[in-house]
Amino acid sequence: MFPIKKFLPRSLLGRSLLIIVMPLILLQIVSTWIFYDRHWETITRRLTTAVAGEIASVIENRRTFAGAANEAHILHTAETRLDLRINFKPGAILPNKPYTTGNSILDKMLGNALRERVRRPFHMDTRSHENQVRIQVQLPDGIFDVAVDKERLFSSTTYIFVMWMVGTSLVLFAVAMVFMRNQVRPIRRLANAVENFGKGRDVRDFKPEGATEIRQAAAAFDMMRDRIQRMISQRTDMLAGVSHDLRTPLTRMKLQLAMLEESADIADLKADISEMEKMVEAYLSFARGEGAESVTVSNVSDILAEIVNRMDKKDTDITLQTSGDLSVPLRPNAFRRCVTNLVNNALIYGGNASIQASRTQGAIQITIDDSGPGIPENQREEVFRPFYRLDNARGPDTAGTGLGLAIARDVIRGLGGDLVLENSPTGGTRARMRLPV
Repeated sequence: MFPIKKFLPRSLLGRSLLIIVMPLILLQIVSTWIFYDRHWETITRRLTTAVAGEIASVIENRRTFAGAANEAHILHTAETRLDLRINFKPGAILPNKPYTTGNSILDKMLGNALRERVRRPFHMDTRSHENQVRIQVQLPDGIFDVAVDKERLFSSTTYIFVMWMVGTSLVLFAVAMVFMRNQVRPIRRLANAVENFGKGRDVRDFKPEGATEIRQAAAAFDMMRDRIQRMISQRTDMLAGVSHDLRTPLTRMKLQLAMLEESADIADLKADISEMEKMVEAYLSFARGEGAESVTVSNVSDILAEIVNRMDKKDTDITLQTSGDLSVPLRPNAFRRCVTNLVNNALIYGGNASIQASRTQGAIQITIDDSGPGIPENQREEVFRPFYRLDNARGPDTAGTGLGLAIARDVIRGLGGDLVLENSPTGGTRARMRLPV
Protein backbone atom coordinates (compact mmCIF):
# COMPACT_ATOMS: atom_id res chain seq x y z
CA MET A 1 0.00 0.00 0.00
CA PHE A 2 1.27 3.45 -0.88
CA PRO A 3 2.47 5.16 2.35
CA ILE A 4 0.30 8.26 2.02
CA LYS A 5 0.62 9.03 5.75
CA LYS A 6 4.23 10.11 5.21
CA PHE A 7 3.02 13.02 3.08
CA LEU A 8 0.15 14.13 5.31
CA PRO A 9 0.68 17.08 7.68
CA ARG A 10 1.22 16.15 11.32
CA SER A 11 -0.18 19.25 13.00
CA LEU A 12 -3.88 19.73 13.74
CA LEU A 13 -3.84 23.04 11.84
CA GLY A 14 -2.34 21.40 8.74
CA ARG A 15 -4.79 18.50 8.79
CA SER A 16 -7.78 20.79 9.36
CA LEU A 17 -6.74 22.98 6.44
CA LEU A 18 -6.26 19.87 4.33
CA ILE A 19 -9.81 18.76 5.15
CA ILE A 20 -11.09 22.17 4.05
CA VAL A 21 -8.84 22.65 1.03
CA MET A 22 -9.17 19.19 -0.57
CA PRO A 23 -12.93 19.44 -1.26
CA LEU A 24 -12.37 23.00 -2.49
CA ILE A 25 -9.70 21.83 -4.93
CA LEU A 26 -11.85 18.93 -6.13
CA LEU A 27 -14.75 21.34 -6.65
CA GLN A 28 -12.54 23.66 -8.69
CA ILE A 29 -11.28 20.76 -10.80
CA VAL A 30 -14.81 19.54 -11.53
CA SER A 31 -16.02 23.09 -12.27
CA THR A 32 -13.07 23.73 -14.57
CA TRP A 33 -13.64 20.48 -16.44
CA ILE A 34 -17.32 21.26 -16.91
CA PHE A 35 -16.53 24.81 -18.02
CA TYR A 36 -13.88 23.84 -20.56
CA ASP A 37 -15.67 20.75 -21.76
CA ARG A 38 -19.09 22.34 -22.03
CA HIS A 39 -19.31 26.10 -21.81
CA TRP A 40 -16.03 27.23 -23.38
CA GLU A 41 -16.10 24.64 -26.15
CA THR A 42 -19.72 25.45 -27.01
CA ILE A 43 -19.20 29.21 -27.02
CA THR A 44 -16.02 28.92 -29.11
CA ARG A 45 -17.77 26.69 -31.63
CA ARG A 46 -20.61 29.17 -32.01
CA LEU A 47 -18.30 32.15 -32.42
CA THR A 48 -16.07 30.45 -34.99
CA THR A 49 -19.09 29.15 -36.90
CA ALA A 50 -20.49 32.69 -37.08
CA VAL A 51 -17.23 34.16 -38.40
CA ALA A 52 -16.80 31.34 -40.95
CA GLY A 53 -20.39 31.87 -42.10
CA GLU A 54 -19.79 35.61 -42.55
CA ILE A 55 -16.67 34.96 -44.62
CA ALA A 56 -18.57 32.43 -46.74
CA SER A 57 -21.40 34.99 -47.18
CA VAL A 58 -18.95 37.69 -48.38
CA ILE A 59 -17.41 35.25 -50.86
CA GLU A 60 -20.84 34.22 -52.12
CA ASN A 61 -22.01 37.86 -52.50
CA ARG A 62 -18.84 38.72 -54.43
CA ARG A 63 -19.47 35.83 -56.79
CA THR A 64 -23.20 36.66 -57.19
CA PHE A 65 -22.77 40.41 -57.59
CA ALA A 66 -19.69 40.58 -59.75
CA GLY A 67 -18.05 43.83 -60.72
CA ALA A 68 -15.51 46.20 -59.23
CA ALA A 69 -18.11 48.59 -57.79
CA ASN A 70 -20.09 45.80 -56.16
CA GLU A 71 -16.90 44.18 -54.79
CA ALA A 72 -15.78 47.43 -53.20
CA HIS A 73 -19.23 47.90 -51.66
CA ILE A 74 -19.30 44.30 -50.35
CA LEU A 75 -15.81 44.58 -48.78
CA HIS A 76 -16.67 47.97 -47.27
CA THR A 77 -19.88 46.59 -45.80
CA ALA A 78 -18.00 43.55 -44.41
CA GLU A 79 -15.57 45.86 -42.64
CA THR A 80 -18.12 48.33 -41.23
CA ARG A 81 -20.92 45.90 -40.40
CA LEU A 82 -19.13 42.60 -39.71
CA ASP A 83 -15.67 43.78 -38.54
CA LEU A 84 -14.04 41.72 -41.28
CA ARG A 85 -11.05 43.56 -42.77
CA ILE A 86 -10.63 41.89 -46.17
CA ASN A 87 -7.80 42.47 -48.59
CA PHE A 88 -8.22 40.79 -51.97
CA LYS A 89 -5.01 39.69 -53.71
CA PRO A 90 -5.77 38.96 -57.37
CA GLY A 91 -3.86 36.13 -58.99
CA ALA A 92 -2.21 35.01 -55.70
CA ILE A 93 -1.97 31.32 -54.77
CA LEU A 94 -1.73 29.86 -51.26
CA PRO A 95 1.56 28.13 -50.46
CA ASN A 96 1.54 24.41 -49.94
CA LYS A 97 1.77 24.27 -46.12
CA PRO A 98 -0.44 23.16 -43.22
CA TYR A 99 -3.58 25.20 -42.87
CA THR A 100 -3.24 25.90 -39.13
CA THR A 101 -0.57 27.07 -36.69
CA GLY A 102 -1.68 25.48 -33.42
CA ASN A 103 -3.66 22.78 -31.66
CA SER A 104 -5.76 24.92 -29.37
CA ILE A 105 -9.53 24.72 -29.14
CA LEU A 106 -9.75 27.93 -31.20
CA ASP A 107 -7.60 26.42 -33.97
CA LYS A 108 -9.63 23.24 -34.08
CA MET A 109 -13.03 24.92 -33.93
CA LEU A 110 -12.16 27.61 -36.48
CA GLY A 111 -10.63 25.06 -38.85
CA ASN A 112 -13.72 22.85 -38.66
CA ALA A 113 -16.02 25.85 -39.23
CA LEU A 114 -14.08 27.07 -42.28
CA ARG A 115 -14.05 23.62 -43.83
CA GLU A 116 -17.79 23.28 -43.22
CA ARG A 117 -18.92 26.77 -44.27
CA VAL A 118 -16.33 28.14 -46.73
CA ARG A 119 -15.43 24.82 -48.39
CA ARG A 120 -12.34 26.25 -50.06
CA PRO A 121 -8.62 25.87 -49.40
CA PHE A 122 -7.50 28.15 -46.61
CA HIS A 123 -4.66 29.02 -44.26
CA MET A 124 -5.09 30.61 -40.85
CA ASP A 125 -2.73 32.14 -38.31
CA THR A 126 -3.93 32.49 -34.70
CA ARG A 127 -0.57 33.20 -33.03
CA SER A 128 1.52 35.63 -35.04
CA HIS A 129 -0.66 38.62 -34.16
CA GLU A 130 -1.60 39.55 -30.62
CA ASN A 131 -5.10 40.88 -31.28
CA GLN A 132 -5.95 39.42 -34.68
CA VAL A 133 -6.54 36.15 -36.45
CA ARG A 134 -5.48 36.07 -40.12
CA ILE A 135 -7.42 33.84 -42.51
CA GLN A 136 -6.46 33.39 -46.17
CA VAL A 137 -9.02 31.76 -48.48
CA GLN A 138 -8.08 30.59 -51.97
CA LEU A 139 -10.50 31.81 -54.65
CA PRO A 140 -10.41 31.08 -58.39
CA ASP A 141 -9.01 34.53 -59.18
CA GLY A 142 -6.90 35.22 -56.09
CA ILE A 143 -6.76 35.17 -52.29
CA PHE A 144 -9.10 36.65 -49.72
CA ASP A 145 -6.87 37.88 -46.85
CA VAL A 146 -9.23 38.34 -43.89
CA ALA A 147 -8.25 39.93 -40.54
CA VAL A 148 -10.61 39.18 -37.62
CA ASP A 149 -10.34 40.57 -34.09
CA LYS A 150 -9.71 37.82 -31.54
CA GLU A 151 -12.45 39.28 -29.38
CA ARG A 152 -14.97 37.93 -31.90
CA LEU A 153 -13.58 34.42 -31.53
CA PHE A 154 -12.74 34.32 -27.85
CA SER A 155 -15.15 34.66 -24.93
CA SER A 156 -13.97 36.98 -22.16
CA THR A 157 -15.95 34.94 -19.66
CA THR A 158 -13.00 32.54 -19.61
CA TYR A 159 -10.79 35.01 -17.77
CA ILE A 160 -13.67 36.12 -15.59
CA PHE A 161 -14.42 32.56 -14.61
CA VAL A 162 -10.78 31.74 -13.85
CA MET A 163 -10.29 34.94 -11.84
CA TRP A 164 -13.53 34.33 -9.94
CA MET A 165 -12.55 30.75 -9.24
CA VAL A 166 -9.01 31.54 -8.06
CA GLY A 167 -10.08 34.67 -6.18
CA THR A 168 -12.87 33.01 -4.23
CA SER A 169 -10.61 30.05 -3.46
CA LEU A 170 -7.94 32.33 -2.01
CA VAL A 171 -10.50 34.24 0.03
CA LEU A 172 -12.05 31.04 1.37
CA PHE A 173 -8.61 29.61 2.14
CA ALA A 174 -7.57 32.79 3.99
CA VAL A 175 -10.80 32.80 6.02
CA ALA A 176 -10.40 29.10 6.81
CA MET A 177 -6.79 29.60 7.89
CA VAL A 178 -7.66 32.50 10.20
CA PHE A 179 -10.57 30.57 11.67
CA MET A 180 -8.57 27.36 12.17
CA ARG A 181 -5.64 29.21 13.72
CA ASN A 182 -8.02 30.72 16.25
CA GLN A 183 -9.40 27.25 16.98
CA VAL A 184 -5.97 25.62 17.27
CA ARG A 185 -4.45 28.34 19.46
CA PRO A 186 -6.33 27.24 22.63
CA ILE A 187 -5.21 23.65 22.04
CA ARG A 188 -1.59 24.79 21.81
CA ARG A 189 -1.97 26.84 24.99
CA LEU A 190 -3.45 23.81 26.76
CA ALA A 191 -0.59 21.60 25.51
CA ASN A 192 1.99 24.16 26.71
CA ALA A 193 0.28 24.40 30.09
CA VAL A 194 0.26 20.61 30.50
CA GLU A 195 3.92 20.40 29.44
CA ASN A 196 4.99 23.15 31.85
CA PHE A 197 3.02 21.60 34.70
CA GLY A 198 4.62 18.24 33.91
CA LYS A 199 8.03 19.92 34.16
CA GLY A 200 7.15 21.33 37.57
CA ARG A 201 6.84 24.92 36.35
CA ASP A 202 4.17 27.39 37.42
CA VAL A 203 1.11 27.70 35.19
CA ARG A 204 -0.58 30.84 36.44
CA ASP A 205 -1.88 32.69 33.37
CA PHE A 206 -3.76 29.74 31.86
CA LYS A 207 -7.53 30.00 31.43
CA PRO A 208 -10.01 27.87 29.46
CA GLU A 209 -10.92 29.29 26.05
CA GLY A 210 -11.90 28.12 22.57
CA ALA A 211 -14.56 25.63 21.53
CA THR A 212 -16.71 23.80 24.06
CA GLU A 213 -14.69 20.57 23.90
CA ILE A 214 -11.42 22.47 24.36
CA ARG A 215 -12.87 24.35 27.32
CA GLN A 216 -13.93 21.07 28.85
CA ALA A 217 -10.42 19.65 28.47
CA ALA A 218 -8.90 22.85 29.90
CA ALA A 219 -11.34 22.81 32.84
CA ALA A 220 -10.47 19.15 33.50
CA PHE A 221 -6.77 20.06 33.46
CA ASP A 222 -7.38 22.89 35.93
CA MET A 223 -9.24 20.56 38.27
CA MET A 224 -6.50 17.93 37.99
CA ARG A 225 -3.81 20.53 38.66
CA ASP A 226 -5.64 21.80 41.74
CA ARG A 227 -6.10 18.27 43.08
CA ILE A 228 -2.43 17.41 42.56
CA GLN A 229 -1.24 20.63 44.15
CA ARG A 230 -3.64 20.18 47.06
CA MET A 231 -2.47 16.61 47.56
CA ILE A 232 1.20 17.70 47.52
CA SER A 233 0.46 20.49 49.98
CA GLN A 234 -1.42 18.17 52.33
CA ARG A 235 1.34 15.57 52.14
CA THR A 236 4.00 18.19 52.85
CA ASP A 237 2.06 19.54 55.84
CA MET A 238 1.49 16.04 57.19
CA LEU A 239 5.13 15.07 56.82
CA ALA A 240 6.23 18.29 58.48
CA GLY A 241 4.20 17.22 61.52
CA VAL A 242 5.58 13.69 61.33
CA SER A 243 9.09 15.10 61.15
CA HIS A 244 8.51 17.15 64.26
CA ASP A 245 6.92 14.21 66.13
CA LEU A 246 9.80 11.87 65.26
CA ARG A 247 12.59 14.30 66.00
CA THR A 248 11.26 15.26 69.43
CA PRO A 249 11.64 11.81 71.05
CA LEU A 250 14.99 11.32 69.31
CA THR A 251 16.21 14.60 70.78
CA ARG A 252 15.08 13.52 74.28
CA MET A 253 16.85 10.20 73.86
CA LYS A 254 20.04 12.01 72.80
CA LEU A 255 19.84 14.27 75.85
CA GLN A 256 19.29 11.34 78.19
CA LEU A 257 22.20 9.45 76.69
CA ALA A 258 24.40 12.52 77.01
CA MET A 259 23.74 12.54 80.75
CA LEU A 260 24.85 8.92 81.20
CA GLU A 261 28.41 7.77 81.66
CA GLU A 262 30.27 6.78 78.55
CA SER A 263 30.37 3.07 77.79
CA ALA A 264 30.36 0.72 74.85
CA ASP A 265 26.60 0.27 75.10
CA ILE A 266 26.01 4.02 75.30
CA ALA A 267 28.19 4.55 72.22
CA ASP A 268 26.20 1.93 70.32
CA LEU A 269 22.93 3.60 71.31
CA LYS A 270 24.23 7.00 70.18
CA ALA A 271 25.24 5.51 66.84
CA ASP A 272 21.81 3.92 66.45
CA ILE A 273 20.07 7.21 67.19
CA SER A 274 22.30 9.06 64.72
CA GLU A 275 21.50 6.47 62.09
CA MET A 276 17.78 6.77 62.86
CA GLU A 277 17.99 10.55 62.40
CA LYS A 278 19.63 10.12 59.01
CA MET A 279 17.05 7.55 57.96
CA VAL A 280 14.13 9.72 59.06
CA GLU A 281 15.58 12.71 57.21
CA ALA A 282 16.09 10.61 54.07
CA TYR A 283 12.57 9.19 54.20
CA LEU A 284 11.03 12.60 54.70
CA SER A 285 13.12 14.11 51.90
CA PHE A 286 11.96 11.39 49.52
CA ALA A 287 8.29 11.78 50.45
CA ARG A 288 8.41 15.59 50.46
CA GLY A 289 10.07 15.76 47.04
CA GLU A 290 10.85 19.46 47.45
CA GLY A 291 7.31 20.16 46.21
CA ALA A 292 7.12 23.52 47.95
CA GLU A 293 10.21 24.93 46.22
CA SER A 294 9.49 27.30 43.33
CA VAL A 295 10.99 26.89 39.87
CA THR A 296 13.57 29.49 38.84
CA VAL A 297 15.92 29.84 35.89
CA SER A 298 19.26 28.60 37.18
CA ASN A 299 22.69 27.98 35.73
CA VAL A 300 23.49 24.27 35.93
CA SER A 301 27.21 25.02 35.62
CA ASP A 302 27.16 27.13 38.80
CA ILE A 303 25.29 24.46 40.77
CA LEU A 304 27.66 21.71 39.62
CA ALA A 305 30.70 23.87 40.42
CA GLU A 306 29.32 24.53 43.91
CA ILE A 307 28.84 20.80 44.53
CA VAL A 308 32.34 19.98 43.28
CA ASN A 309 33.96 22.73 45.38
CA ARG A 310 32.17 21.53 48.51
CA MET A 311 33.18 17.90 47.96
CA ASP A 312 36.79 18.74 47.02
CA LYS A 313 37.35 19.69 50.66
CA LYS A 314 36.91 16.04 51.58
CA ASP A 315 39.95 14.96 49.54
CA THR A 316 37.83 13.26 46.89
CA ASP A 317 38.72 12.42 43.29
CA ILE A 318 36.16 14.46 41.38
CA THR A 319 36.34 16.39 38.07
CA LEU A 320 33.92 18.71 36.28
CA GLN A 321 33.66 19.72 32.63
CA THR A 322 30.88 21.98 31.25
CA SER A 323 30.29 23.72 27.92
CA GLY A 324 27.74 26.14 26.49
CA ASP A 325 24.89 28.02 28.10
CA LEU A 326 23.35 25.68 30.69
CA SER A 327 20.57 27.91 32.03
CA VAL A 328 17.28 26.08 32.55
CA PRO A 329 14.18 26.43 34.78
CA LEU A 330 14.47 24.08 37.76
CA ARG A 331 14.23 23.78 41.54
CA PRO A 332 17.80 24.59 42.62
CA ASN A 333 17.79 22.89 46.03
CA ALA A 334 16.09 19.75 44.76
CA PHE A 335 18.44 19.55 41.77
CA ARG A 336 21.45 20.14 44.03
CA ARG A 337 20.35 17.28 46.30
CA CYS A 338 19.77 15.03 43.28
CA VAL A 339 23.28 15.58 41.86
CA THR A 340 24.82 15.28 45.31
CA ASN A 341 23.21 11.85 45.78
CA LEU A 342 24.54 10.66 42.43
CA VAL A 343 28.04 12.02 43.07
CA ASN A 344 28.10 10.47 46.55
CA ASN A 345 27.17 7.10 45.05
CA ALA A 346 29.97 7.44 42.48
CA LEU A 347 32.51 8.32 45.20
CA ILE A 348 31.35 5.62 47.60
CA TYR A 349 31.16 2.73 45.14
CA GLY A 350 33.68 3.86 42.51
CA GLY A 351 36.15 6.00 44.45
CA ASN A 352 35.94 8.81 41.88
CA ALA A 353 33.44 10.88 39.92
CA SER A 354 33.69 12.57 36.53
CA ILE A 355 30.94 15.09 35.75
CA GLN A 356 30.22 16.42 32.26
CA ALA A 357 27.40 18.79 31.22
CA SER A 358 26.50 20.23 27.83
CA ARG A 359 23.52 21.41 25.76
CA THR A 360 22.44 19.08 22.97
CA GLN A 361 19.27 18.65 20.88
CA GLY A 362 17.16 21.12 22.83
CA ALA A 363 18.09 19.74 26.24
CA ILE A 364 20.85 19.81 28.86
CA GLN A 365 22.62 16.49 29.32
CA ILE A 366 24.62 15.69 32.47
CA THR A 367 26.66 12.52 32.92
CA ILE A 368 28.36 11.27 36.08
CA ASP A 369 30.88 8.44 35.58
CA ASP A 370 32.75 6.32 38.11
CA SER A 371 35.24 3.42 37.95
CA GLY A 372 33.43 1.14 40.38
CA PRO A 373 32.13 -2.41 39.93
CA GLY A 374 29.07 -1.16 38.06
CA ILE A 375 25.46 -2.28 38.26
CA PRO A 376 24.17 -5.39 36.45
CA GLU A 377 22.02 -4.45 33.47
CA ASN A 378 19.04 -6.45 34.74
CA GLN A 379 19.01 -4.42 37.97
CA ARG A 380 19.47 -0.89 36.62
CA GLU A 381 15.76 -0.17 36.85
CA GLU A 382 15.31 -2.00 40.14
CA VAL A 383 17.78 0.28 41.95
CA PHE A 384 15.41 3.23 41.38
CA ARG A 385 12.77 1.56 43.54
CA PRO A 386 12.56 3.03 47.06
CA PHE A 387 14.53 1.05 49.68
CA TYR A 388 16.08 -1.25 47.06
CA ARG A 389 19.79 -1.80 47.72
CA LEU A 390 22.64 -3.75 46.17
CA ASP A 391 24.39 -4.09 49.52
CA ASN A 392 25.06 -7.81 49.19
CA ALA A 393 27.10 -7.19 46.07
CA ARG A 394 28.78 -4.04 47.27
CA GLY A 395 29.48 -4.83 50.87
CA PRO A 396 27.85 -3.96 54.20
CA ASP A 397 30.04 -0.94 54.82
CA THR A 398 28.33 0.98 52.04
CA ALA A 399 24.76 0.26 53.11
CA GLY A 400 22.41 3.23 52.93
CA THR A 401 18.69 3.83 53.10
CA GLY A 402 18.09 2.83 49.49
CA LEU A 403 16.49 6.17 48.64
CA GLY A 404 19.29 8.12 46.95
CA LEU A 405 18.58 7.04 43.38
CA ALA A 406 14.81 7.10 43.93
CA ILE A 407 15.02 10.70 45.13
CA ALA A 408 17.31 11.65 42.22
CA ARG A 409 15.00 10.23 39.54
CA ASP A 410 11.94 11.72 41.24
CA VAL A 411 13.54 15.18 41.11
CA ILE A 412 14.63 14.89 37.46
CA ARG A 413 11.28 13.57 36.27
CA GLY A 414 9.55 16.30 38.24
CA LEU A 415 11.43 18.74 35.99
CA GLY A 416 10.24 16.98 32.83
CA GLY A 417 13.51 15.09 32.26
CA ASP A 418 14.75 11.59 32.96
CA LEU A 419 17.59 9.75 34.67
CA VAL A 420 19.00 6.44 33.41
CA LEU A 421 21.98 4.26 34.29
CA GLU A 422 24.41 3.00 31.65
CA ASN A 423 27.84 1.47 31.30
CA SER A 424 30.60 4.01 31.82
CA PRO A 425 33.55 4.28 29.42
CA THR A 426 35.76 4.07 32.52
CA GLY A 427 34.36 0.64 33.37
CA GLY A 428 31.91 1.59 36.11
CA THR A 429 28.47 3.13 36.03
CA ARG A 430 27.27 6.22 34.18
CA ALA A 431 24.30 8.20 35.44
CA ARG A 432 22.88 10.21 32.55
CA MET A 433 20.40 13.03 33.22
CA ARG A 434 18.50 14.92 30.53
CA LEU A 435 16.71 18.20 31.30
CA PRO A 436 14.46 19.85 28.69
CA VAL A 437 15.26 23.49 28.01
